[in-house]
Amino acid sequence: MNIVIVGLGIIGGSLAKAFSEYTDHHVIGINRTEATLEKALADGAIDEIGSAEALSRADIVYMCTYPEHIVSYVEENAARFKKGCVITDVCGIKREICGAMRDVCERNGLIFCGSHPMAGKEQFSYDAAEASLFKGASYIIVPCGAGEDAVKLLSDRAYELGFGSVRIATPEEHDRMIAFTSQLPHVLACAYVKSPCCPKHTGFSAGSYRDISRVASINENLWTDLFLDNREDLCEEIDILIDNLAMFRSLIKSGSADELREQLRQSRLVKEALGE
Repeated sequence: MNIVIVGLGIIGGSLAKAFSEYTDHHVIGINRTEATLEKALADGAIDEIGSAEALSRADIVYMCTYPEHIVSYVEENAARFKKGCVITDVCGIKREICGAMRDVCERNGLIFCGSHPMAGKEQFSYDAAEASLFKGASYIIVPCGAGEDAVKLLSDRAYELGFGSVRIATPEEHDRMIAFTSQLPHVLACAYVKSPCCPKHTGFSAGSYRDISRVASINENLWTDLFLDNREDLCEEIDILIDNLAMFRSLIKSGSADELREQLRQSRLVKEALGE
């Protein structure tokens, strides 16, 4: 198949490298920065440096750009896409994307099927991309009205790239769960490192500090968009966290050892029951 990847950051670059390493598909890269394209070509991550004209040959297009650029790019280049081409994204939000993309694609004989690879790193440039990034990860498909053929097409490609499982979700379900599993930890990490103790942590920290602070190495432009596009679900999760923190603070401040012990036990049991 002809695979076009628009945007060769950490996710787009890793998709390109994974396709090139694990499959025989022809990979075409499109990116604003020419130097990145030349590096990807030299690495063997892509087979061809492309432009918008290459969309006419694409069987699948992976849009790996910021959320606000996806709809405008497809709209501006709608006439260039091959009819029946499947367009997908890798965004961490779906309600904002799905409605607009479905309208644009239906008007132009294209198919949009949303997706979200549950993998990443703190770094967000092509230099951090690696073919093995998706090994064992979950791949979420949000059909947004696309048929079973498109879902199967993306699902088959995901397994080729090493994903361990594929989940199907509605835009609403996706955004609600991602608010908890991805966005809230980023908010927590960013709040955590704002403590005046943070610059002094060296020599006093180990795994706990690293685990909580890791994702504070954040792409502020991208995550601002993601947070604001999913503000209702994310704010609900922040409120739940604040309530739970306030409960623990109250028990610690009052010296309520028995109740504190019980709350800690309940948290341990929740985590142990999940087995992960």
